[in-house]
Amino acid sequence: MLSIAGTLRQLGLSALAAAAALSSLSSAAAVSTSNIQVRSLEERAAAGNRLVFCHFMIGIVGDRGSASDYDGDMQRAKAAGIDAFALNIGTDDYTVTQLNYAYQSAANNGMKVFISFDFNWYHPGSDATRVGQLIAQYANQPAQLQVNGRVFASSFAGDGLDVNAMRSAAGTNVYFVPNFHPGQSSNANIDGALNWMGWDSNGNNKAPTPGANVTVAQGDASYQSWLGGKTYLAPVSPWFSTHYGPEVSYSKNFVFPGGALLFNRWQQVLQQGFPMVEIITWNDYGESHYVGPLSSKHGDDGNSKWTNDMPHDGFLDLSTPFIAAYKNGDTNVANYIQTEKVVYWYRRNLKTLNCDATDTTAGRPANNDSGNYFEGIPNGYQTMDDNVYVVTLLKSPATLSVTSGGNSQSFNAPAGANIFTVPAGLGKQSFVVNRNGQNILSGTSLMDITNVCACGIYNFNPYVGTLPAGPSDPLSGDGLTSLVSGLRVTTCQPHPSLGTNPSSPVTPPANPTSNSPPPNSPPPASRTSSAPPADPTNCNGGTNAAGQSGNFAGLCSFSCSFGYCPVGPCTCTSFGPAGTPPSGDGRNGCPTAGEPDSYKGLCSFSCSHGYCPEGACQYC
Repeated sequence: MLSIAGTLRQLGLSALAAAAALSSLSSAAAVSTSNIQVRSLEERAAAGNRLVFCHFMIGIVGDRGSASDYDGDMQRAKAAGIDAFALNIGTDDYTVTQLNYAYQSAANNGMKVFISFDFNWYHPGSDATRVGQLIAQYANQPAQLQVNGRVFASSFAGDGLDVNAMRSAAGTNVYFVPNFHPGQSSNANIDGALNWMGWDSNGNNKAPTPGANVTVAQGDASYQSWLGGKTYLAPVSPWFSTHYGPEVSYSKNFVFPGGALLFNRWQQVLQQGFPMVEIITWNDYGESHYVGPLSSKHGDDGNSKWTNDMPHDGFLDLSTPFIAAYKNGDTNVANYIQTEKVVYWYRRNLKTLNCDATDTTAGRPANNDSGNYFEGIPNGYQTMDDNVYVVTLLKSPATLSVTSGGNSQSFNAPAGANIFTVPAGLGKQSFVVNRNGQNILSGTSLMDITNVCACGIYNFNPYVGTLPAGPSDPLSGDGLTSLVSGLRVTTCQPHPSLGTNPSSPVTPPANPTSNSPPPNSPPPASRTSSAPPADPTNCNGGTNAAGQSGNFAGLCSFSCSFGYCPVGPCTCTSFGPAGTPPSGDGRNGCPTAGEPDSYKGLCSFSCSHGYCPEGACQYC
């Protein structure tokens, strides 16, 4: 177990005195958290201190059709305490349209935004005027963030940009905090700089190796020394893993060490008191460091292969009390816990699993960065730990019990924010918080840890859950369009397979429709198994039953929609005429090795009709 004090000792940080009590804050200018007033954005922005941003990728939301498509993002971010979105833009033809929507939605929802120019697309040597003109276009918008009374802007990369020419084209003294790098740019004309590297690295944009480990804290020190007292915009990130295939023209098949990164980083932030922080990111699904919802409307650049069924909402829940404490200059996050909660995360497979076996191509290298799905485990995988991470946010002490497959451990969880780890084990992941003999929080994750390579590929993206369970957050619509592209397996389908947690049973109608099947009728005749009869009757939709593994969700959703919804693993959620199942190829299905007999009927029915999800079933 790592308590807050233990974490600080590991980070080599000394505890700081609590910030002086804040005064002269009216209720109209502050947000109430417990009994503590959190300083208003107006006060903090005027001083250019204790501001919280989150990086938002405009490049993946070109399918949005109105300002209202941004409302959910704005509302959720504001509720978590984020002050402004850094709107990362390239040069796509939809960029201005989407900026208009984002600025309007931010104004409608009381949020602030600013532009972050992505110099993968803009050119430092020739685009200074273009950048300045775009800043000018939005400088007077109500939602534009101003710091020290000046229009704020940032960037990704951009070393060498003529900042004076940019300001001249903008027609205003822009408060410019770009992602320039120590030793690559002068700091003479900028107001500060953003450090993007929120992960320990080897110093060359890959995971650490023996003898080459640049920590995030060392990056902080390097930037602060270079800036010489100018504003430092510090990164906060939960993760980084990516596994792109041939749809990108560059190598992206690598991971950085994740684990307890987010929890430890927030502890550093509270102790160091940086003037600004930027959460990386809200919606960069492709690099797996998103804290925003999967269900937020967006396109699919191939990331759905590792983001489908992998919500990260809990990372934002974990961050919320830390954000409030940071804004007040407080180092005691316990003062800002409004609702008791557990946040847990882990990878769906152990790092020893060989997913190269799903490719029949011989002679493949075992570990490279070509970017092809089938050319090896991601670079840096050795730095990942096979652990389940659990953070408790408690108002008073309790006992935490964690079961990961065959591994079970209990811990004394003090009040406040604390992190615990348990070795990851194959099977169900369950969590209980007990206080004074009463279970105050408990649940089983929808995501099992398995020895099956989902979609036939490596997936080092974490599954994040909470107690109490949050609302369902499925990937849908345009976010699934590239899921099967390039895959060499046929068992992966472009739809979510997790159930709703908690499940929402629907009461069957009093008068079943006339064309519903008779009581206890078998599933359609094309099924070749001896699966038990469907129950209840007249079912045409379902999910996994309460308390059952999320592995059942996809199977139950598929089979229940065709009238076969066995009680036990499944629960019916809608009633009426059932659909006609696909014909399939007639092959029978069996549970994957290690799964119980309760999978037999579902696997037999589903596989024989062409849906044989590899996390639960296999062809016999």
